[in-house]
Amino acid sequence: MAKIWVEAYGCSASFADSEMITGLVVNGGHTLAENPSDADLNVIVTCSVKDATADKMVHRIKQLKSKPLVVAGCLPKAETATVERFSPKASLLGPNSIGKTLEIIDLTLKGQRRVELEDSDISKIGLPKVRLNPAVGIVEIASGCMSECTFCQTKLSKGDLQSFRIGDIVRQVRQEINDGCGEVWLTSTDNGCYGLDIGTDLPSLVNAVSDIEQDFMVRIGMMNPMYMPRIRDNLVKSFENHKVFKFLHIPVQSGSNKVLKDMKRGHTAEVFRNTSKLFREKFEKFTISTDIIVGFPTESLEDFEQTLDLIQETQPDIINLSRYSARPGTKAALMDQIEVSEVMRRSKTVFEMANRIYHERNQEWIGWKGEVIFDESSEGTIRGRNYAYKPVVVDDEVRIGQKTIVEVTGATKHGLRGHITS
Repeated sequence: MAKIWVEAYGCSASFADSEMITGLVVNGGHTLAENPSDADLNVIVTCSVKDATADKMVHRIKQLKSKPLVVAGCLPKAETATVERFSPKASLLGPNSIGKTLEIIDLTLKGQRRVELEDSDISKIGLPKVRLNPAVGIVEIASGCMSECTFCQTKLSKGDLQSFRIGDIVRQVRQEINDGCGEVWLTSTDNGCYGLDIGTDLPSLVNAVSDIEQDFMVRIGMMNPMYMPRIRDNLVKSFENHKVFKFLHIPVQSGSNKVLKDMKRGHTAEVFRNTSKLFREKFEKFTISTDIIVGFPTESLEDFEQTLDLIQETQPDIINLSRYSARPGTKAALMDQIEVSEVMRRSKTVFEMANRIYHERNQEWIGWKGEVIFDESSEGTIRGRNYAYKPVVVDDEVRIGQKTIVEVTGATKHGLRGHITS
């Protein structure tokens, strides 16, 4: 019996993995340490999506390696040599090898290094978990993706698409709700292609989950625009269910079709433009989240201006902005790179435009009154979400998991502020 510390970085799927790793640790008879210094063994669930993120992971691995260490998640699978260079004694656990958690922990505690990077445990449905947030159930619906993006390491880490069966996912969602979660996140590398390998699709899954009779809300995770044309009409119908947050995360990455082609994104700017317009026309105050990469090697000034035009036209509520950085093993890393100073200039331009849009769109919510579920606690502040997944803060005392009626009285670029009315 040992004390184990588990920490995670990256996307919601990475945090879901950490919940399952922690669940296996507890079920295996170990206890959870309160901090790394108190642990007999440390586990870090890593992300490698950006240079800055990978650097952060390496820095953290160096800090944790004074004790027996298991490096899990995407970094050991995508950049095995990097992890081994900075922590040669660490055991490695791939994102699709979670079933080996106890075995690898027990051997590492005995001083034996173990490497488990093969896709031995694709389906993660039904594994025990210890939730990071008691109000939110994170359910992975698939592993891998169907894309070949030239800038991305995810395919190297998680491989080809392998969707989980709808019936298994529905049972997992029921379990999350029965355990007290009022909010469920459906997540994967790319929700847009869910089911295309097993003869179904995302709208069918959303309908099946929404049909569960209990009171809860569903957040649909990131989906790439390339799959929108084939599922868009049915997805709009799925979003009509009151249990589905009126929120889409569709990463366009660039407003230039030339750059999108060089990225091998498989979609055009028009697909993103038309999808945003359709959902905004169908649902009042619908939230659109997207991702933008500036400074891709082939992005000219004209291409960049097209990105600015697309942002101005579509007015995304959230922009996850990244300065392009070459990731080892990707095709774009072999291209001639743009000067860092120019990439930073473009990033600053998008950042300033995005902040203006955030503030303007949030101002439109002042005077709105409706139900909010409080689902997040950060630095002593409890935040909630309304039906469009807008963050809401109130001056009143609230608790995690509480649902109540709130009237919005103010807004900033970060979200909404209001007070409880009943």
